[in-house]
Amino acid sequence: MKNEEVKGMSNKELSTTYKEERKRYQKMKFQNTVSQIDQPHKLSMTRRNIARMLTELNSRRIQSELAAFLKKNNEENN
Repeated sequence: MKNEEVKGMSNKELSTTYKEERKRYQKMKFQNTVSQIDQPHKLSMTRRNIARMLTELNSRRIQSELAAFLKKNNEENN
């Protein structure tokens, strides 16, 4: 999954995909612990996808909080 794909998702899609990726990563990690999986590089790819999604979710959260703060300040000043 590329950054452009992540940025193009809505908040709901992004959070749903994030939860699915976390579950898949946990299953893959467990399978790798029990017995070696065929494609171990998928663990790191999944981990990076999770990080991309978290980064985008956090940046959207910060932007919305900043917008709310600025709106509140503008209302107080006027």
